[in-house]
Parts: sequence; structure tokens; C-alpha cells
Amino acid sequence: MDILKSFISLLALINPVGAVPFFLSLTAQQSEAERRRTIRIASVSVFCVIAVTALCGKQIISFFGISVGSLEVGGGIIMLLMAISMLNAQIGNARSTPEERYEAESKDNIAVVPLAIPLLTGPGSISTVIVYSASFHHWYDRVSLIGIGAVLAAICFASLRLAEPIARWVGRTGINIGTRLMGLMLSALAVEFIVDGLKALLPSLK
Repeated sequence: MDILKSFISLLALINPVGAVPFFLSLTAQQSEAERRRTIRIASVSVFCVIAVTALCGKQIISFFGISVGSLEVGGGIIMLLMAISMLNAQIGNARSTPEERYEAESKDNIAVVPLAIPLLTGPGSISTVIVYSASFHHWYDRVSLIGIGAVLAAICFASLRLAEPIARWVGRTGINIGTRLMGLMLSALAVEFIVDGLKALLPSLK
């Protein structure tokens, strides 16, 4: 497994800096202590989602009778849709709909849903982790993917903890530029996913 490639693809999918405006909106009515608690729970939840998916990914797709190739094509399409939204500096409905975000603003605890799931770790990142874990041949590959999950959780923690300074220093325009760059990288990775999946499903394409 290409660890760097896996890290970049998951970082682009999670896009913690792009989630800053939504985090500030969802936690606008929270005290500083409540906001810190929300950040901790959301970061731990991001790690748990990646770790559990990495450990159980192969069993999950086997249970549903899904091949890795089919998941690569499906996950690649989800990633491509998300990348298109990111290129337009939008979060996209593949993560959450406007109705879900509106409902979340009235909830007391938004750390796990919708902040960790699906705003940070949505269908795209979950399917990507499953694809990577299902293609492993050695146990230490899963350990490296769990390690990536820990690093990403730490990045999410730092980004959300510094949400207000980031919003002031970078501004909405800077966040949009970063989101578009992440979207560009994600679109290229999505195409690779789709091509690899099609090659696995249709060997004549190799």
C-alpha cells in the first residue's frame, strides 16, 4: 500500500480546514468548555470510524457479497461527486443535506453527528478505507492505516481548535481556495479508483 497516497486521499476527503465554517456555525451557541468537548469527541470519532473500518473493511464487503472492484468503482464515483462540489467550494450533499445541517443546529450534541459523521468522515472516506483495507495482504498494512487515522484525527483536532484564528487569518476566500485544491487532488484519485475498479471487473481492459 502506498501510505502517502492513502494519507493524501483521506486528507482530501476529510478536508478538516474546509469544515471550519460549518463547525463555527454549529457551535455558535456553545460555551468554550462545550466547544472543547465537542472537538475532542469529534476527533476521537474520526479516529474510531477509520480504525474500525480498517479492521473490519474486508468482512463488511464480504458480508454483503461486494467485490473490491465494485466498491472501487462506487467509491470512486462518490469521490468524484464530492470533488466536483469541492471544486465549486461547496461541501456537497454526499456528506450531508441542507436539511440535516439545519436540524443539527438545534441539537445539543453535534460532535458525532453530523460533525464527525458525515461532515468529516462521510461515505467517500469510509468507502476509501474499506477499499484500502480489503486489498491488504499483511496485518501491518492495517496498522499503518490505523496510524493514518490517528494522524488525521490529530489534524482535525488542531484545525477545529484553531477554527476561529483560521477563519480570521485565512478568511472564507482562503478556505475556498484550499477546498478547491483538495477537490482537484481528489478528482484525480477518484479517476484512479474508477479505473482500477473497472480493470478488476473487466480483465480485458488491462
